Amino acid sequence: MVLVVGNIAGRNWLCSKENILMAKKSYLRMMAIKCLLLGSCCGFVSTTLAEQASDIKSSELEAYPHDKQFVSINFQDVPVRRVLQLLADYQRFNLIVSDSVDGNISLRLDSVLWEKALNIILEARGLDKRIDGNVMLIASKSELDLRKQQYLEKARMEEALGDLQFDVIEVSFAKASDIAEMINGTGVVRMLSERGSISIDERSNALLIRELPKNIAVIREIVKSLDVPVKQVQIEARIVTVNEGDLEELGVRWGYTSTNGSFTSGSSIESNLYATGLLESDENLDADKGLVPIDNFLNVNLAATTTGSSSIAFQVAKLGADTLLDLELSALQRESKAEIISSPRLITTNKKPAYIEQGTELPYLEASSSGATTVAFRKAVLSLMVTPQITSDNRLVLDLSVTQDRVGDVVKTGTGEAVAINTQRIETQVLVNNGETVVLGGIFQHSVNSSVEKVPLLGDLPLLGALFRRSYEKMGRSELLIFVTPKVVIQ
Repeated sequence: MVLVVGNIAGRNWLCSKENILMAKKSYLRMMAIKCLLLGSCCGFVSTTLAEQASDIKSSELEAYPHDKQFVSINFQDVPVRRVLQLLADYQRFNLIVSDSVDGNISLRLDSVLWEKALNIILEARGLDKRIDGNVMLIASKSELDLRKQQYLEKARMEEALGDLQFDVIEVSFAKASDIAEMINGTGVVRMLSERGSISIDERSNALLIRELPKNIAVIREIVKSLDVPVKQVQIEARIVTVNEGDLEELGVRWGYTSTNGSFTSGSSIESNLYATGLLESDENLDADKGLVPIDNFLNVNLAATTTGSSSIAFQVAKLGADTLLDLELSALQRESKAEIISSPRLITTNKKPAYIEQGTELPYLEASSSGATTVAFRKAVLSLMVTPQITSDNRLVLDLSVTQDRVGDVVKTGTGEAVAINTQRIETQVLVNNGETVVLGGIFQHSVNSSVEKVPLLGDLPLLGALFRRSYEKMGRSELLIFVTPKVVIQ
């Protein structure tokens, strides 16, 4: 039986085709009788409505528009099994009704969600449902609970008495030990049965499983979803020192060189990029549309500060993904305004730290409780640790840690003299687009350069030589700039 919506007396009703047909015929007969009475009074008889009532077909009822979410129901003393069958047919469910479901029901619902209408009927009769795909089982709540208990007991019996199967699952990208720990339930819900077991083969990076066949199929799907290549990130770092005088000359204002469009903008160093051949001609550099004012594109401002000796005035900035950074730094180095200390490049996986270190290890004597001394080493290095995390929109969250260790004063200890290490450490987190450059600045280094100017031969004479030579010391300060450029590796 098909449940359809028909329009009777200006109202939409959800019921069977037969009920709609009977209701429409009754309604049209009533209207025909009214017309007959009116026609007899006026001297004519109309048979049009009566003829229409006899010509209504089921196919015409199916043509009425209906909504499969909202329904209207009006039943009076109708068997509940029949109502459930109508609702199931409306959503094309295969229906199984328990023999314990009987009795009649009367209800009227107007524009109610189909699922809510079904639940109202079930609750009114103390029933419940179980849906498996397109099959719906309806029975009393106690009967369904009993069926559930029987099903669980059957599953436990199969798990206790079923034959175990041995299988080998190869793992390509992940660590077999990590997946085995997850499946075995260390710290999470156990996925194996009580009789199941799992072990790993470190040599082949494979899982050795002894389990029920149905559970092995589930475990295979889990391993398939977890054993995927991890995204990788390439970290490019450039460690540069710039003299304080050059910082003031440049205003320590790093811009960028845009390759989008027909213009070029950069730092305040005039003609650096033009001199290196970046712009082969100036045909596109119109007086009105050519070089955009540099001040409008400066996105880094590491202003010179007056901090004390061996101090840090930490600052962070970003450069655009289209910045020609290597070209700019090379130009500065050729003009002796900067020195590129190192340019390391390495690749790490997502959420795994990348560590860069440069410096020396200082030896010192270490005494044990027995009085014996051994030589140990302590690092005095500049280190950079970057931990990238790729976001869903392919941007990167960088956890940055910079450590600057410098040799300090010599101190006396019980085992001799030792060199103190002055340590400066900074940690921060930034969000950048793929290919953007993070600039870490404000790490100042101080130096003292001693030199002697003398007249050859005469300056080396004892006593009188002091008249022909001059000694002086030059204090210098430079700033350390670290440029970090992360790029997602396309696999």
